[in-house]
Amino acid sequence: MTLQSFGVIGLAVMGENIALNVERNGFPIAVYNRSREKTDAFMKERAQGRNVKAGYTLEEFVGLLERPRKILVMVKAGKPVDAVIEQLKPLLDEGDIIIDGGNSLYEDTERRTRELEPQGFRFIGMGVSGGEEGALNGPSLMPGGTESSYQYLSPIFTKIAAQVDDGPCVAYCGPGGAGHYVKMVHNGIEYGDMQLIAEAYDLLKNAAGLDHNQLHEVFAQWNTTDELNSFLIEITADIFPYIDEETGLPLVDLIVDAAGQKGTGRWTAVDALNLGVPIPTIGAAVNARIMSSYKQERVAASKEIAGPSGKYEGDTKKFINMVRDALYCSKICSYAQGMALLSKASQEFNYNLNLGEMARIWKGGCIIRAGFLNKIKKAFDQNPSLPNLLLAPEFKQTILDRQDAWREVIITAAKLGIAVPAFSASLDYFDSYRREKLPQNLTQAQRDYFGAHTYERTDKEGTFHTAWVPIDEATVSNKSEAKMD
Repeated sequence: MTLQSFGVIGLAVMGENIALNVERNGFPIAVYNRSREKTDAFMKERAQGRNVKAGYTLEEFVGLLERPRKILVMVKAGKPVDAVIEQLKPLLDEGDIIIDGGNSLYEDTERRTRELEPQGFRFIGMGVSGGEEGALNGPSLMPGGTESSYQYLSPIFTKIAAQVDDGPCVAYCGPGGAGHYVKMVHNGIEYGDMQLIAEAYDLLKNAAGLDHNQLHEVFAQWNTTDELNSFLIEITADIFPYIDEETGLPLVDLIVDAAGQKGTGRWTAVDALNLGVPIPTIGAAVNARIMSSYKQERVAASKEIAGPSGKYEGDTKKFINMVRDALYCSKICSYAQGMALLSKASQEFNYNLNLGEMARIWKGGCIIRAGFLNKIKKAFDQNPSLPNLLLAPEFKQTILDRQDAWREVIITAAKLGIAVPAFSASLDYFDSYRREKLPQNLTQAQRDYFGAHTYERTDKEGTFHTAWVPIDEATVSNKSEAKMD
């Protein structure tokens, strides 16, 4: 019996599409799904006429694969992944490769690597981005694990990944959970991007009064620019003119303003706190989604709490351009935060990430694909030890040239009572990063006062503690009277 080159467990949308992608690129596949009905439907419909074999038990599925077996697990992250691995282990041989292609927490991937590798199995944790369309036609792939394991898979992954001007959108990220860590931060950046776009939409619609056709025109034009050309801007432009057949209204206006989240954005924020890396834009995006879920409370509060109202009264075209500039400056800050987090994690976990290469593999297939990533790749290629994107000459000059517009947009939003948490967090990040001195000297004095946490001084070396004895009120009063005399 001729054996298949690659196996896929899990035939939900992503699993089906990536299986068909692998087969289309010349690698015969075997598939398995816990539900026989799902497997039957796939074989009768989408797999018809293709080099696909189905296993209806895990034993049968494993028996269809050539050695070393290469098995991609596409099931829900968490306990389902562990369950599949435990069921597979008695059926596999030394050297067989298990690939977790779901949105697993990188710490779970680290644990699975520690457990599986000593038992003779190879394990790869791989981030997959691109959604349904990307999985079928070319996703961005972020594999991590032992590099020797990746070499077995490289011929397949380089074929099925999205293809851009400088190669396939896949690269070995590093050992252990590196691939899933990169995917987690990718998703955090995605949260930031989406929130920034939502805030730009809010300003253009509710401050400038643009209708759905005008919004379409603005975003379509923005998508032609070097700065904002991206998948997310493109689909945003597509969304605005879509009319609901039942009501004749723009469909976007009928969608409830409560956004969901699957955890990766929250994981990014939590891990940044653990590593001590500020990512306020991404954090603001996570909080914005959480706030949006308080729909009933917000509806009730809107009837009780009044705020400013009105429209932008200046030149509309000028305002649109200012919002564009504010969006781009904020986007630079969001990516700067994500790349800074990857840099710190790489040092902390010995991933040895190539940040320029990470930006490159996001250029195609994934949700945050954008022309802007060429500039990020260039910045890190020119200076691999660049501490922050804000210091890259092009990005630095871009913000210096546009910061007045950025600030004016945030002032306008505040005056009109329109929340722009991600725009504001980005500007706060920029203003904090560029300042030589911040007010945390007072914070350290307070910490030393109530907890003897000590402090350092600007005028001499060492660590110091002060017995902060409260000044007698009478002394303060006498000094005040003396000054008045």
